[in-house]
Amino acid sequence: MKALAIAKEELQTLAERHRAARPQEILQVALERVPNIALACSFGAEDMVLLDMLMKIHPDAQVFYLDTDLLFAETYSLIEQAKARYGIPNLRAVHSELTVEAQAAQYGDRLWARDPNLCCDLRKVRPLTRVLDGLDGWITGIRRDQAPTRANAQVFEVDAKFGLVKVNPLAFWTWEQVWSYIRENDVPYNPLHDQGYPSIGCIHCTRPVRPGEDLRAGRWSGFDKTECGLHR
Repeated sequence: MKALAIAKEELQTLAERHRAARPQEILQVALERVPNIALACSFGAEDMVLLDMLMKIHPDAQVFYLDTDLLFAETYSLIEQAKARYGIPNLRAVHSELTVEAQAAQYGDRLWARDPNLCCDLRKVRPLTRVLDGLDGWITGIRRDQAPTRANAQVFEVDAKFGLVKVNPLAFWTWEQVWSYIRENDVPYNPLHDQGYPSIGCIHCTRPVRPGEDLRAGRWSGFDKTECGLHR
């Protein structure tokens, strides 16, 4: 395993020091301290906030997104809006090594309806692993109050699963803070957010959230699954 760009002990110190810092400050520190870092952008509300901040700080920063080839039409439209708005010269679309058709031929049709863990592994986790293998760190939009599985996220931490630095500038932000930033900065966002979709993934595995449910309840509904495997 490659050495961490920042030692574990120093990451803990950075996490404590910047726990209450503005996300822009966290991003600036990450860009300065981690030589080869990229934003993983899903084009959800949180990631659109981070994209807006990042492009204002360093327009040439690396950004990538996992294109499962099964995203909503609204998501693909937002990607084009984001390109027009920010330029994003170092934007990379990352695909599975299998087309949807090849996956169906090898594993059977509608794998997501039978084994969503395997589908996520093929279309998201393995492509992400390839990308992260060439990086020293990655920036994500995860927040502590999104789900119990994310309740311990730190603004700087070791990604034990992938073996690199992980930066979560919005870890301590609330859903309300995310939307306040979007409104105040006129950040483009996915119109599905206005239709009851706080968390937006692939078209076959995402439904609107019902009143009283947590923000990720609409993902993989009917399965004992709340994460795609990208975040440990």
